[in-house]
Amino acid sequence: MTEQDLVVLLDDAGEAIGTAPKSSVHGTDTALHLAFSCHVRNAAGQVLVTRRALGKTTWPGVWSNSFCGHPRPAEPVVAAVHRRAEHELGITITDLELALPLFRYRATDANGIVEHEVCPVYLAYTDDEPEPNPREVSETRWVDPADLAASLVATPWAFSPWLVLQAQQLHLFGAAAEQAPAVARAS
Repeated sequence: MTEQDLVVLLDDAGEAIGTAPKSSVHGTDTALHLAFSCHVRNAAGQVLVTRRALGKTTWPGVWSNSFCGHPRPAEPVVAAVHRRAEHELGITITDLELALPLFRYRATDANGIVEHEVCPVYLAYTDDEPEPNPREVSETRWVDPADLAASLVATPWAFSPWLVLQAQQLHLFGAAAEQAPAVARAS
């Protein structure tokens, strides 16, 4: 294993307690680990959503936020965000802003795989058009944040659970997202 194949394991307080191979971490009893999410905006005020590749271990083919990832051991999270923007979407991001520093969730995929992450959420900007890595992303769309919020309320099952939960807390999605908590809890 190389350092880039490892994720940072966390205790319940969110403190690093070690590392583990990424391939062994996501299962039916996933250990708490460090990740991040990023929502990318463009000059038109749209937000980039992506459809996860069908080969992904968790939530394959589901629409999600712009991109996610895991920092490598000793890698600053901000550096990991920039690295994954390039790797997943072929874009350079600017104006990176930490929007939800303490976001944390646990969710179980239909096939029983669990995501269990402390996942700081970032907002960023790009002028680039995505060139998705097909191993990571099958489709991309620039959408109006209010339209996305309405879709999250109407059909939360069509999106990754972390996107639904993040939208409830992000001002990016406007007033429509405030309706999402009751829908998300019921799903």
